Amino acid sequence: MRSVRIGVDTGGTFTDVVAVDEQTGEITTTKTPSTPANPADGFMEGVRKVLLKAAGAGHDTKTGSETGAGTETGSETGAGTGTRTGTGPDAETGAGAAGPDLTGVSAVVHGTTVATNQLLEDRIADLGFVTTEGFEFILEIARQSVPDGYGNSYFWVKPPRIVPVHRVRTVGGRLDHTGAEVRPFDEEQAAETARWFRDRGITAIGVCFLHSYADPSHERRMREVLEREHPDAVVSISSDVLREYREYERSVTTLVDAAVKPTMRRYIANLAERLEEASRSRRTTGNGSENGSGGENGTGSGNEGGSGLADGRARGPGGLPFSIMKSNGGVLSAAEVVHQPITTVLSGPAAGALGAALIAGTAGHPSVITLDGGGTSTDVAVVVDGEPSLTTEGNVGRYPCKIPMIDIVTVGAGGGSVAWISPEGTLKVGPRSAGADPGPLCYGRGGTEVTVTDAHVFLGRVPPHLLGGEIPLDADAARKGIEELAGRVGLTPERAAAGVLEISAFNQSNAIRQITVKRGLDVRDFPMVAFGGSGPLLVCRLIDILGLPSVIVPPDPGNVSAFGLLTVDVKNDYVRTFVTRDLSLERAAEIFGELEGRAASALDREGFPAAQHVHARSADLRYYGQAYEVRVPAPAGPLDEAWRAEVLERFHTEHRKLYGYGYRDDPRHGVEWVNLRVSGIGPITRPVLGRRPAGTGRPEPATSREVFYDEWGPAPVHRRSGLPAGAEIAGPAVVEEYGSTLPLHPGFTATVDAFGNLEVRRAR
Repeated sequence: MRSVRIGVDTGGTFTDVVAVDEQTGEITTTKTPSTPANPADGFMEGVRKVLLKAAGAGHDTKTGSETGAGTETGSETGAGTGTRTGTGPDAETGAGAAGPDLTGVSAVVHGTTVATNQLLEDRIADLGFVTTEGFEFILEIARQSVPDGYGNSYFWVKPPRIVPVHRVRTVGGRLDHTGAEVRPFDEEQAAETARWFRDRGITAIGVCFLHSYADPSHERRMREVLEREHPDAVVSISSDVLREYREYERSVTTLVDAAVKPTMRRYIANLAERLEEASRSRRTTGNGSENGSGGENGTGSGNEGGSGLADGRARGPGGLPFSIMKSNGGVLSAAEVVHQPITTVLSGPAAGALGAALIAGTAGHPSVITLDGGGTSTDVAVVVDGEPSLTTEGNVGRYPCKIPMIDIVTVGAGGGSVAWISPEGTLKVGPRSAGADPGPLCYGRGGTEVTVTDAHVFLGRVPPHLLGGEIPLDADAARKGIEELAGRVGLTPERAAAGVLEISAFNQSNAIRQITVKRGLDVRDFPMVAFGGSGPLLVCRLIDILGLPSVIVPPDPGNVSAFGLLTVDVKNDYVRTFVTRDLSLERAAEIFGELEGRAASALDREGFPAAQHVHARSADLRYYGQAYEVRVPAPAGPLDEAWRAEVLERFHTEHRKLYGYGYRDDPRHGVEWVNLRVSGIGPITRPVLGRRPAGTGRPEPATSREVFYDEWGPAPVHRRSGLPAGAEIAGPAVVEEYGSTLPLHPGFTATVDAFGNLEVRRAR
């Protein structure tokens, strides 16, 4: 009996789905329009479509050998539409479509933007905050730093606080930085505070008491009072969310967790119910069975406490493992994620970076830059020796989220990014996007502004239709828009369109410099993996602008994020602040032991036997007097003087790499230990990428059309599915497939490697 694992990545425009047959390794991909009103509709339709295709009922491409029939002449440039995206009899969407047959499905992994979008759109209301008496203005004081781009803080207006002052309440009681109680917890004042929130209908509440990272007892008592006096409230306490010092960041991170928790719980419950309904329907009609022995997901979480979904619902039908992608590069069961929803705020982009890392590593490139181009934005990250870089200094929108997450920089440069003229008369592109509705001019759905997609269409670099011909494009509308824009800036239409693409390329290159040069890395040392619907469109210009050695375009680039969901281990992170210049190895061993115990309990609930548990230690250190730390991995095993020396050596080396200096041999600059961390990892078996048969002879183009690069001229158009391993194409040319397009400029070559990747280089 076949066993299939499914990854579902829900974006703002499309829901991308990948299924891997665990017996044969065959990878099947498809797309379906996202359904913002109820994302579960698009999710379930995507699962249904990919299972039908995996069974041979559809006509979308299957990666690996890419022998699927049907044309691949489309290109997803990222802005998207609301029309159907499949081919063949299984492509219908909407009401009346049969639910998916979950027979043979061993696991479902989901990447979601639900929490991200709520934060980016500032949809935060009726949120309350409880803090220590005398610290009610911690959110107002915040930090004195001003965002980049405001050299003179006079021009910067502080944004509204996540919780206004009138919804902040304080409770008596005080701990010092060691966790010792200075004043006892005021139970009566806590009860009054709980009733105050109850009477005003405030049901999402964050609690952050001073120094609760050292001792969480006061916060836990506050949670008990809230559960007693205000049982309808959803509560997040900082010692569960982020047991780390820095009160402002810990407060905001806790409040973000409380804000997205109700939305995420409803969303995951809806998905779990839909999966259960599909499974129950199949069982009733005799067409399905209960699948997946799966581990016991349990209730609770590594974050101790909070109420949530019953574990049977969160696991999915018949015990089917149902997991959610986290920002830290791991997954966690739905039963656990509902207790720590803030960990999903970069769910989709994290999966893309991991999928690209596996694809590049398999092809012999362990260290790469990843570029995920979509309709509204482009996400870039760095992978070093197979592992994406992590940070705890991330932000989502205007909110600092001090949780471990893959270090991703996002720029508003996608297929739908709008070209506009500034008051000074200069041409700009983005960050505003035409989105999916009305979308670019060429979609013919009422768009009124030129976008990056329109420029590509006008210059002939993408075909006059998307997704294998399903979505026709209005090239005349794009041309008229470009001509009008060109008249306003005093350029020819061709130069105006090329200028739009040039600005977009420089916007992307600036994001890449932020993730490399600002982190002490030389961008010229890294190949780049370009994926997403619009990711490959500007790679030739990025090679020139940044001096990249090459760019790798994977097969089915629009589905790399969904594929990445199937490459991810179960992972949870635990931290404890322990600030000292004279580290006690005995005390550090106790802390690591406690953190590893919590990690082991979570992995047990995820169904991993103890023999498979992996505990990855790390530590945050700094030179005494510095304000911020550098994280370095810490060895496993017993803590002794050799262990201490190894961690210190790693810190000195990493500090010099990041900042260009260090004090390894200068005793005047002591080292301060700040945080000890443990990541609990449950490893999975990753899919194996198939090799493509080698071909002989020169690849013949399928057709040709007029394309503008430096001038108008005929360019051969190649179907990617017809390119064998070893095939080499010289620009000017265009390579098309179902989900994306690669415009190959003059002076560049694209070579198909053994795994079907296109490797783009400057011609020798």
